[in-house]
Amino acid sequence: MRVLGVDPGSRFMGYGVVEEKRGKLVHVGHGVIKVDESAPLAARLKDLHAALCIELERFRPQAVAVEGVFTFRNARSALVLGHARGVALLAAAQGGLPVFEYPPAKVKKSVGAGGADGKDAVARMVRTFLGLEAASLGRADASDALAVALCHLNHGRAAVPSVGSTGKKRKGAAALLADRLAPSYRRPEAG
Repeated sequence: MRVLGVDPGSRFMGYGVVEEKRGKLVHVGHGVIKVDESAPLAARLKDLHAALCIELERFRPQAVAVEGVFTFRNARSALVLGHARGVALLAAAQGGLPVFEYPPAKVKKSVGAGGADGKDAVARMVRTFLGLEAASLGRADASDALAVALCHLNHGRAAVPSVGSTGKKRKGAAALLADRLAPSYRRPEAG
């Protein structure tokens, strides 16, 4: 399964692509979409959308995972971030891709970083999981996006069918990967 993770922002939007192959995590690519911060919000959103559509076409993921909104003290900042998230959701939907959203705390936990840990801890864990050099990630937006993709693979039990076309129960590769990535993770109870 190939997942494109998105760390939304109205000036910098991180994206990261991770693929699970035979139970191993493979880094496919990552980057940061930068737009002119002096441009009006509508123009920035248009540019973000166009650039993200190019990356979706380039990497051809099977799913898109987007980091959810966290609590802001500034309502305007939350609103602007919501617009950027909307751009990511729209681009994925236009590409016919399933979209999954994860709260920031769940993203951190899925890579082994704690709630109080900062972006450096997330980047360090992402580098560890994917075998990347410290300097290879650049801005935190890229490592955060890779963490979102890893989060989706970690929680892939919900996204991967548990019954194959033969009707026999099977445990998908993403579920096996999730077992290894976060043995302490407790799945929410089905209800």
